[in-house]
Amino acid sequence: MHADSTRDQVLSLIVSDGPITAAVLAEELELTAAGVRRHLSALEEDGLIADHERPIQVDRGRGRPARSFVATAQGQHALTSATSSVAVEAVRFLRGAGSLEEFVEQQVGELEAAIAPLIPEQASLEERVAIVAEALGTQGYAPSVRPGPGGYTLQLCQGHCPVQEIAEEAPEWCDAETRVISRLLNVHVQRLSTLAGGAHVCTTTIPVAPATPKEG
Repeated sequence: MHADSTRDQVLSLIVSDGPITAAVLAEELELTAAGVRRHLSALEEDGLIADHERPIQVDRGRGRPARSFVATAQGQHALTSATSSVAVEAVRFLRGAGSLEEFVEQQVGELEAAIAPLIPEQASLEERVAIVAEALGTQGYAPSVRPGPGGYTLQLCQGHCPVQEIAEEAPEWCDAETRVISRLLNVHVQRLSTLAGGAHVCTTTIPVAPATPKEG
């Protein structure tokens, strides 16, 4: 396999599934540990990935945990051609003209219209989440679904954003996209982080079970 192609695959998996360890990367991509380390070193040296910062924990009974990696903003942009500066300028123009909100709603509305017919009316919430995630993948968002803390939520993570540079200029895009996800799932969701806001992934939390009140 060509080195550049393998490196792109490593970066893509870090974008979609990060934080992720070298061992998991090796298993998923069927590479040797040495091969993965070589690509990770190159990606880190180029500023495309970085160590995931873990909460400080005291555990004297175990050794140092394995390093895990996330993509940097530079790594996000490396996966796709840069968004045209003309598009960003168009967003600025629309904001000045007072019609930016209409433009954003139209664009994300097209995303909703493309995904909504794929969801059966009687689909469960978990099935809806899976369908939406798969559909977002075809749109270039590199999604993954993970269980949230306590098992009361799911987290829909988008490791890549095909309109990130535009969303950085117009945060309204992220808000509108969140509303679309909520309507598609037919449940209130909350956007915890966004790539446009500087996070390594867009994370939307989805309630799947009510919290059980603690007994007094």
